[in-house]
Amino acid sequence: MYQIDFQHPVSIYFVGIGGVSMSGLAEILADAGFRVSGSDRAPSDLCRHLEQLGIQVFYGQKKENITDDIDLAVLTAAIRPDNPEYVALEEKGIPMLTRGQLLGQLMKNYQMPVAVSGTHGKTTTTSMISEILLEADADPTLSIGGIYPRIQSNTRIGGKDYFVLEACEYTNSFLSFFPKLSVILNVEADHLDFFKDLADIRNSFHEFAKLLPADGNLILNATIENCQELTKDLACPVTTYFGCRSMEDLALAPSFGADYYPKEVSFDENGFASFTACCNLKPDRRFTLSVPGIHNVGNALAAIAAADLLGIGDDAIERALKSYGGTERRFEHKGSFHGVSVIDDYAHHPTEIEATLTTANAIKTGTLWCVFQPHTYSRTKAFMKDFAKALALADKVVLADIYAARETDNLGISSETLQEEIRKLGRECHYFPSFEKIEKFLLENCTKDDTLITMGAGDVYKIGESLVRIE
Repeated sequence: MYQIDFQHPVSIYFVGIGGVSMSGLAEILADAGFRVSGSDRAPSDLCRHLEQLGIQVFYGQKKENITDDIDLAVLTAAIRPDNPEYVALEEKGIPMLTRGQLLGQLMKNYQMPVAVSGTHGKTTTTSMISEILLEADADPTLSIGGIYPRIQSNTRIGGKDYFVLEACEYTNSFLSFFPKLSVILNVEADHLDFFKDLADIRNSFHEFAKLLPADGNLILNATIENCQELTKDLACPVTTYFGCRSMEDLALAPSFGADYYPKEVSFDENGFASFTACCNLKPDRRFTLSVPGIHNVGNALAAIAAADLLGIGDDAIERALKSYGGTERRFEHKGSFHGVSVIDDYAHHPTEIEATLTTANAIKTGTLWCVFQPHTYSRTKAFMKDFAKALALADKVVLADIYAARETDNLGISSETLQEEIRKLGRECHYFPSFEKIEKFLLENCTKDDTLITMGAGDVYKIGESLVRIE
């Protein structure tokens, strides 16, 4: 594998530079003196930001973009061997690294690399830890999987002490990392276009945990089924916390045996929780959040545990959790139209959808509408009935076409297949083949005091943004 000498910057080309993680890495390396360029399919806000920094971005991935003066290429997981730029890199013998391999090498430059993993909640928990470190004036370097309002970016270039980043399991990319503190929020079936089954995914997370050195630390959600399988033969200490998914779970918290657990949980009219964090080694502490939902109590406990292990004071933790208002596309209030409140959320897995709609039901006034854009055929097919059950938590569901992302085979399914499953549960569900038709339907049917959530990992957010502009 090509090893980067960070003391001697070279020319690096990013294939897929507009991705959230890739754009952040490009920015970090450009700041370190590397000559950075790259390509993406189409312009985006992240690409335009890179161009403002002086980074050349090519639109359309073409063979001629690969020139002889490129020393190294970095590829996203979506790039296949038949990609024209991949072919040109092979022909020219230019070394290539995956995004995960680059992240791993970069982590070695920091005293305390913090990697946040899990099927859900990575962006929120990474941002909470980031907020705590910023509040403590710890000057962290950050790589977040969403736009974090406090820094108005997904990336922050800080000092060499802390590097906080998301650790994604897809294609086992996080197995190239070198963390000192890792968080595992949850382990569920997902990315089944790559993993064989849940057992394969659990093994991947176990291997991720084993990357920690003896002087490192693992923070683990104790409610993960058979979580001891993930911690066997680890060299480092393990700290557990109680990850809440429902109010019913809270009754189990004190007796569950986790190192951190919540009690005395209450919610305000916005769905923001206040809770007491109990820990074996510290006095009880009271915290108030500014993001909604019981699931965020669990995310906050993981962030509190991380802060304690990093030696951050209680005052900074308390201020940070109170001030943290979420990241873009995580229960983000977009505005309103005709008295209808519009929220956007990135949820694209049944568990995430359930958490988001449960939160929305707790604070809604009128009818709760959910406009859902399924993400990838493989995920939609694998969780068809689970999607239907989770979406049925909304009063009325509207489906857009499946966002194919990297996939070309529709596996014989469509959004209309999901529509049938939702209707079997007795829930009103509509399907429209275009965003324009969805917007027209919503304008004609949503009424004052309703809540509308656009949901999915694709471009469904555009529907809400278009409706809000009408106001």
